[in-house]
Amino acid sequence: MDSRVALAFQRFDQAELKFCRYLNRPNGYVVIRYVFRGVSWLGDGWFWYVLIVALPLLYGAEGWPVAVQMTLTGAAGVFTYKAIKGRAVRERPFITHAAINCHVAPLDRYSFPSGHTLHAVSFTWLMVSHFPEWAGLLGAFTVLVALSRVLLGLHYPTDVAAGALLGAMIATISSRAASLFGML
Repeated sequence: MDSRVALAFQRFDQAELKFCRYLNRPNGYVVIRYVFRGVSWLGDGWFWYVLIVALPLLYGAEGWPVAVQMTLTGAAGVFTYKAIKGRAVRERPFITHAAINCHVAPLDRYSFPSGHTLHAVSFTWLMVSHFPEWAGLLGAFTVLVALSRVLLGLHYPTDVAAGALLGAMIATISSRAASLFGML
């Protein structure tokens, strides 16, 4: 990793520590911890997999192209966040700061960007662009997924913000590509 990137992350880590600790405190309440662990687990992909499979069942022929688009977009998201994480190598907050408690095992080592948030934003963006009636439910779920990542001690707020930005960019590119190729 470039030493300038490492130095930038060190500065961000220190600047975000107070806010991370504030958001991490509710983990002391068992109910809150279990609710956000459940949200995080659903955000691991399970919620999205069920939704993608359900689209053709819910919307018939209209659901198939959206399910395919979401699957391809999801693959692009995995490729993108893994490529960035492998180069950014930002340690997770609970590793860097003893004051941050982690209450769920991370799926991988590094924190930047949040893959959960990236996928939640990109899938919500695509679903709402095709089926606006999902905006409330998916918008709320996306906010909870993003919040869960910081609350559980797995990400810094900038990891979540970067994941959200990347998710929006990937969804926009996916939508334009689908239009260009006449998929949707």
